[in-house]
Amino acid sequence: MEGDSTSTRQLRSETAVIEEWNGIDSSKLTKTATITVAGDSVQKSSRRFNHLSRRILDAFVPEGFPSSVTPDYVPFQVWDSLQGLSTYIRTMLSTQALLSAIGVGEKSATVIGATFLWFLRDLTGMLGGILFTFYQGANLDSNAKMWRLVADLMNDLGMLMDLVSPVFPSAFVFIVCLGSISRSFTGVASGATRAALTQHFALQNNAADISAKEGSQETIATMTGMALGMFLAHITTGHATAIWFCFLSLTVFHMYANYKAVRCLSLATLNCERSSILLSHFMETGQVLSPKQVSVMEHVLPVWTTSWTANTVKCLYQRVQLGVRISSLNSDQVVDLSHLASSYYKKGKYMLLARKSTISVVMHKDSAAADILQAFVHALVLAKLDDKERSMHFESQSWMAKYYELFILKLTSLGWKTERLLSPSVAWKANWFISSSDEKVD
Repeated sequence: MEGDSTSTRQLRSETAVIEEWNGIDSSKLTKTATITVAGDSVQKSSRRFNHLSRRILDAFVPEGFPSSVTPDYVPFQVWDSLQGLSTYIRTMLSTQALLSAIGVGEKSATVIGATFLWFLRDLTGMLGGILFTFYQGANLDSNAKMWRLVADLMNDLGMLMDLVSPVFPSAFVFIVCLGSISRSFTGVASGATRAALTQHFALQNNAADISAKEGSQETIATMTGMALGMFLAHITTGHATAIWFCFLSLTVFHMYANYKAVRCLSLATLNCERSSILLSHFMETGQVLSPKQVSVMEHVLPVWTTSWTANTVKCLYQRVQLGVRISSLNSDQVVDLSHLASSYYKKGKYMLLARKSTISVVMHKDSAAADILQAFVHALVLAKLDDKERSMHFESQSWMAKYYELFILKLTSLGWKTERLLSPSVAWKANWFISSSDEKVD
């Protein structure tokens, strides 16, 4: 009994320290509390302020932040929130002008007239969104950065139309509907590209959490922008020069913030332009660029807007036509295609046909996503070698056999996603088989 009592006194004389840590990533945990046990005495020391600030932050950033998102998440969201803030401020100014134009506050205006104009404005916007989706829906995923920027530029144009509409009463309905159509493009393109960017940011399969927290960030930006917009609209009422100055200044800032936002993005998916940049650099140096390096080199505006600065490397992909319909080829081209089918591409999942300055890619009906990527890379090699006036198909086939697997391996090692090529859907495919008596292409 005496021995047990001595042992108990020894245990009680020891001091135990228990720490509380918070976080998902084991390499980036935050200590939130320390508990010290000395005998029967328990002392708790917690960082209440840090804990409170973290709880508030958790309402606006994904769980496990910053390790649960890509490094470009923070700069993109900062610039995106700033451009959103300027949008909501300008929305108050343009809406004020629009409501004034349809007669709000005037005795001569009728409720049914204002309702009809608002309905017509919304109707044209809906129809415009459907048409835009029909013609460009397949391209939004492959050029997320460009369409993200274009979407906001179209939104600027739509708000400008609303602000201009009272100046031209005779063309008011036409201008307002045109502005609504412009904004409808924004809704479609912005929503589609946001989904692609959310998938890019998600490092721990947390796309839903990122999307939800982005909504919280946008809500704060919306409320702040509406408050500032109402104040600005109040102090500029009746002063057309002040309204236009504020609107145009905010529009310039909006365009700048959007440009900075998309420039922050380092997408690791392979689209046509990024593949062209990567392959050209690899063929010249034997090295592969990182997503960060390529993000500086790729276009964020349509190529035709910067054609005066474009070089051969960046525009190489424009020479490739992916998924060509064989019934659109002329007789001579079909004959050339049949010869290729019986020689270089007899057992392939694609065929390449050089036509003047373009390389046409005909995909096999059994081709998969990996085959489309390989076909596009092969077409880029063919276009690149053609620039140097070498023999075309044999040289390109030799290059593919020797370097393609190495190229893909190096891309994967630097974080590139090589499962598929982000491109417009390949709707037209073909099947070819060669008999001993003839050569036939279906």
